[in-house]
Amino acid sequence: MKKILILFAHPRFEKSRTNKALLSAINDFEYVTVHDLYETYPDFNIEIDHEKELLLSHEIIVWQFPFYMYSAPAMLKHWIDQVLEHGWAHGAGSYNLKDKLVFCTITTGGTRDSYAHKCFNVHTINEFLYPFKQTAHLCKMICLQPFMVQGTYRLSDEILAESAEQYRHILSSLSHGTFPLHEIENLEFLSDYKETGARQDN
Repeated sequence: MKKILILFAHPRFEKSRTNKALLSAINDFEYVTVHDLYETYPDFNIEIDHEKELLLSHEIIVWQFPFYMYSAPAMLKHWIDQVLEHGWAHGAGSYNLKDKLVFCTITTGGTRDSYAHKCFNVHTINEFLYPFKQTAHLCKMICLQPFMVQGTYRLSDEILAESAEQYRHILSSLSHGTFPLHEIENLEFLSDYKETGARQDN
């Protein structure tokens, strides 16, 4: 079983209905560590050695955040700048995160249709995420497509519950090594995957 580290960065988590639902769906998973960066480092003084130890002790890394001004909240960018430093995460002979899986879990107020060429936001989500993908590439990590929950202001309780259940299933499958990575190569988002057969989440 692979351990999963969720690096959670939300400056207003208490007001986030969507992220609460996603995290509540996995709060019984012993192999998942939810690391709330804003809660842990309110002064932004990151304990770099501690963060590196967390990364080394987990096989799957998730950057989970709300999409603020077409990127992540400031804390996550600060974490990346401070922790994934040259000589440890990348650079000759120093790829400590090599071959670890990584992906973003993102919530957006805007709908999926609004993130497209010639639409309101002009670019796709994946185009906005190039810096995260390149960071993973630089560190020789295996970057998966993002898990998306969009149009959060208009989601019904039923749709939100379905997204949370899907998140639970995907994390469980990734941890147990049963998720068919080859089947998502041509999908835009990890959350577009629709599995067949019975689920066994535990």
